[in-house]
Amino acid sequence: MRADVAVLCGGVGAARMLVALSAVTEPSSIVAVVNTGDDEVINGLAISPDLDTITYTLAGAIDRERGWGLSDESWRTMEALDRYTEVRPPASQAALTWFNLGDRDLATHLYRTTRRLEGASLSTVADEIRRAWGVTVRLLPMTDERLVTRVQLEDGGWVSFQEYFVGRRHSVPVLSVEFASEAATLTRDAATALSTADRVVIAPSNPIISIGPIRSLPGTDELLAARRESVVAVSPIVGGAALKGPADHLLAELGHEPSVIGVARLYAPIAGALVIDPVDAPLAGDVEATGMRCIVTPSVMSSAEASSRLAEAVLDAVPARPTRF
Repeated sequence: MRADVAVLCGGVGAARMLVALSAVTEPSSIVAVVNTGDDEVINGLAISPDLDTITYTLAGAIDRERGWGLSDESWRTMEALDRYTEVRPPASQAALTWFNLGDRDLATHLYRTTRRLEGASLSTVADEIRRAWGVTVRLLPMTDERLVTRVQLEDGGWVSFQEYFVGRRHSVPVLSVEFASEAATLTRDAATALSTADRVVIAPSNPIISIGPIRSLPGTDELLAARRESVVAVSPIVGGAALKGPADHLLAELGHEPSVIGVARLYAPIAGALVIDPVDAPLAGDVEATGMRCIVTPSVMSSAEASSRLAEAVLDAVPARPTRF
């Protein structure tokens, strides 16, 4: 699967970056390699939060205020489910209500769960769902095997990413993060896209818990390092703070500098350039000291025009990889 632009993706920042790229290049020439370390089974349903956020955003159906789920959503099923919490045995996973699933959103999870039970791979189902929503950007789960992002909290206990992020509202200090899997590998289509795309973009996603799971798959870093000069990353940190989510304090808790310098140090082995916002321009020299070229341009996607200008700057930041015959 050849792609003109391959994008490493996770969450809201990636979804917005894909919309921006779609405005300045043919959407069908874009392949998104999407984090699935956040995937979870909730009330018996297979949930793929990053895949769904990206699908709904590209389809123009996302709830823009929340950044996840569908617009004009209702919650009657979750309200009805709450009836059973008082009778649920202590060890039961039935009637979990801390992870909200909207009534219309449930249709996606019902479809995914049934298709997986029928034996379809996650890649196959993700493609069916994006086509049902009329999305032309190709969406590839990073792996078809199970990989679980686990978070060790300050009290020493380990929880799933969703329990940390949603259940605990990412407000608990973190000691470490791990990506647990017995045999997860980058899918063949994802590996081909990352190998053959003219350019690879690392979206402004959380470097630890959104991009980290993709990088943890065997061979991914080696594949990107081999073509480093045509890989560009966009910093999710602006002025020392994350635009959305816990990236800034998670970086600090795990011993990284919560700034564009910390982002540069994480990405320098696999990317030749880092895009940062003008507010961080005084740190450009420190970014370049990591061995990356630094591109300073407005990176907050506050409007369609600003997003398109950022996408153009990102694509111009690195040369296209020469076609090989």
